[in-house]
Amino acid sequence: MAKVSKKPAAKKTAAKKSAAKKPATKKPAAKKPAVKKAAAKKPAAKKPAVKKPVAKKSAVKKPAAKKSAAKKPAAKKPAVKKAAAKKPAAKKPAVKKVAAKKPAAKKPAVKKAAVKKAVVSRPAEVDDSNVKFRNLFEAFSHGKLPFSQGYIISSFFSETSAYSIYEIVSYAGVKEIFLTETGLQFITGGKKLYVLVEQDTYPLKYQEPVSRRDGERIPKRFNELEIITAKNQSKIMVAKEPNETFGSFTILKPQGQNFAVVLYQLPDVYNTIAGFFEDSLNKMRKIPQIDAKKAAELISKTVEKYMSFKGEFE
Repeated sequence: MAKVSKKPAAKKTAAKKSAAKKPATKKPAAKKPAVKKAAAKKPAAKKPAVKKPVAKKSAVKKPAAKKSAAKKPAAKKPAVKKAAAKKPAAKKPAVKKVAAKKPAAKKPAVKKAAVKKAVVSRPAEVDDSNVKFRNLFEAFSHGKLPFSQGYIISSFFSETSAYSIYEIVSYAGVKEIFLTETGLQFITGGKKLYVLVEQDTYPLKYQEPVSRRDGERIPKRFNELEIITAKNQSKIMVAKEPNETFGSFTILKPQGQNFAVVLYQLPDVYNTIAGFFEDSLNKMRKIPQIDAKKAAELISKTVEKYMSFKGEFE
């Protein structure tokens, strides 16, 4: 019996043990609500989680700042490189071009101008001493009119025909020359030789030249003239002797195709007179070449014989 009573006691103890174990299992069950509390607390922690996105925005700003910061140095580096590349590239050629232009423009320009001045001035001085004749009024305005002695040839051509009058004046020892309303007045004496060119169709050809109308008159009669009849029947009349002028004389300003030239007293002045008249009679008055040359030689010889600077003209 004693043995039987012991077994149930063991069971009790076992039951007790198991009973004691069961509450032990319940304890972890009690822990679960504690976990739930923590879980309940988590949603409360989620409210500050709303603030986290705000922090995220700042976090977004930070990388944005980083990106801009990254871009700035990236932009600065090439910009500096490009500027550095451009500046030397622009400066070096610019300096070279200007440096090339300045010497090229200045040096040759100065040399050319110097050469031109030398070339123009020297021949002008040489030619000036060899000039055989000049326009009378231009020579006067430039101070090239000789006062000591010279010859002046003036022309008076008809506007409607080949009728022409030439006057050759010799003068020396001029006291004064001044410009008037009609021409140049010379305060000195001189000699004047007349040459008349008359075409074949002139209506008053039988009338004495001294008696003809104004513009066609010369102070000579036929017997005072050497007359050359050209092949085209034109007549060149050269006075046998010049007329003398006393005190002063005036050279009229040329009009239209007329001219007035001064010839300088050079060793070949009479050859110059002959060549001048040959050219004028042939080209301007349509006298055949052979007749123009014959008349020119006659004029030159007459001037040399009666109007050379001897005695009172020396």
